[in-house]
Amino acid sequence: MPKILLLVLLGLVASLSIISYQKVNPIKEEAIQKIQSGDIIFHISLSGQGKAIQLATKSKYTHCGIIYEENGQFWVYEAIQPVQKTPLKEWIQRGDKQHYVIKRLKNASQVLTPDILKQMKEYGKTFQGRNYDIYFSWTDERIYCSELVWKIYNKITGIQIGTLQKLREFDLTSPEVKQKMKERYGNNIPLDEDVISPARMFNSELLTTIVSN
Repeated sequence: MPKILLLVLLGLVASLSIISYQKVNPIKEEAIQKIQSGDIIFHISLSGQGKAIQLATKSKYTHCGIIYEENGQFWVYEAIQPVQKTPLKEWIQRGDKQHYVIKRLKNASQVLTPDILKQMKEYGKTFQGRNYDIYFSWTDERIYCSELVWKIYNKITGIQIGTLQKLREFDLTSPEVKQKMKERYGNNIPLDEDVISPARMFNSELLTTIVSN
């Protein structure tokens, strides 16, 4: 085999290896070094309701979860179907273009003590396995992503990350949102239901951005 062809082939193999590595490792090592348990991670979900959430909340980000470290590995505790913990790298891979933002309480060093984090994890486990709440109700029978994060923080730390809104406060005028409302509620839309959106949490003045790719 001519030497130049061999070099080209080796280069191609190396490139494919790098692409494959990046695909399964969507988070850089320097970013991992900045992460702490209790951080909140946001991304743009590729789920069928993602676009409607963006339109209704006027927010780029549609999904969030809490990061915990267990045995040297980071996990995201999240409300999907069902509520579960997901390896951080897999969670990032599910998002649009693998983009994510990680935020943290500005006073996390004072609030998120080892004992508090333990309590947050234990309380979070009480929701594990519950169905995702497509109706965005405020009960604990089913639960959605930002509701899970908000309730864990509020229950254990007393901190409300983002203010609750009524469903009627969202922009429900777009065709995409109207279709989702019709599919889920018919003609009985619970406009006075309490809701916490990923947008309200993302924009909370209590949080600071730690990592954004």
